[in-house]
Amino acid sequence: MDERVETVIIGAGQAGLATGYHLRRSGRNFVILEAAARIGDVWRTRFDSLRLYSPAWADGLPGYPFPAPRWCYPTKDQMADYLEAYARRFALPVRTGTPVGEVTREGDGYLVTAGPHRIAAAHVVVASGTFQRPVTPSFAGELDPAIRQLHSAAYRNPDQLAEGPVLVVGASHSGCDIALEAARTRPVVLAGRDRGQIPFRPESATARVVLPVLVLLARYALTVRHPLGRRMRREIRAHGGPHIRVKRADLAAAGVERVHDRVTGVRDGRPVLAGGRVLDVATVVWCTGFDKDSSWLRLPVAGPDGWPEQVRGATRWPGLYFVGLPFLHSFASMLVSGAGADARRVAGRISRTG
Repeated sequence: MDERVETVIIGAGQAGLATGYHLRRSGRNFVILEAAARIGDVWRTRFDSLRLYSPAWADGLPGYPFPAPRWCYPTKDQMADYLEAYARRFALPVRTGTPVGEVTREGDGYLVTAGPHRIAAAHVVVASGTFQRPVTPSFAGELDPAIRQLHSAAYRNPDQLAEGPVLVVGASHSGCDIALEAARTRPVVLAGRDRGQIPFRPESATARVVLPVLVLLARYALTVRHPLGRRMRREIRAHGGPHIRVKRADLAAAGVERVHDRVTGVRDGRPVLAGGRVLDVATVVWCTGFDKDSSWLRLPVAGPDGWPEQVRGATRWPGLYFVGLPFLHSFASMLVSGAGADARRVAGRISRTG
């Protein structure tokens, strides 16, 4: 056994760091294991033009507000740097470049294997997030090899796209952002179900009135304790969200061809829509989401919907917790500003049980 610690936190994103902050304040012994080379790399590796959909006042973690004007919308690199600064500010024991290979039950605790290292822990907090395993349809491999394919996880900017028409599959946040950006230089078709749109722009005067109210609702009203919250949780976990920054009118003005049929297969090497239309394109960008990969967690934790069964982060396994899941307890659980509340509750349980 390399070492023993009271708690191992897996993942140094906002949820993992917030949990570490609360454990540090309680004087607990813990370590945070992060697979990436730097804290915040999960943000740095997303597409270049990405900005948060929430203003700076709602992007801070416990004890350290986001260092920017309240109503600015940080870039993905600013968010990454903030997370790195947060860990440094509170001297959180983060070990970067340390991917976890497996977690097993051992006696009354857990054994965490990370490369050549083995760590025994009484508690494990899984804060590894949801952007883990990109999903593409099974028929993607049947497309003509001349068609360039990439998942939104690998997309950085339009320079990666082949010359010629582009098909963006999936019309949630990333799909709309990427389609609008690609349309500046190429013909674009955006395919996928329309899931509505937020009726104001994040940077508008309306947002300054409405967003504080929505954040309160997200924290205290839209929770799994209420029927509406439970319905919303099922919808959010199964499907994408509505348009936020990029609206239908923006896509139309940019010349994006919007089709609401799903891409269902391949014919003669070309993507086919549900209605039978064959699309002659040079690039396909799959904005089709991610699977949560928990195969390394050698414990049966998944419920009927495939998501970990937990109540406010606690599982049926003593000492095993989750933070950072979409709608873990409330809509706010998936927001940066909501990470602190879930983390505080989990850290409190750990501190009480010792």
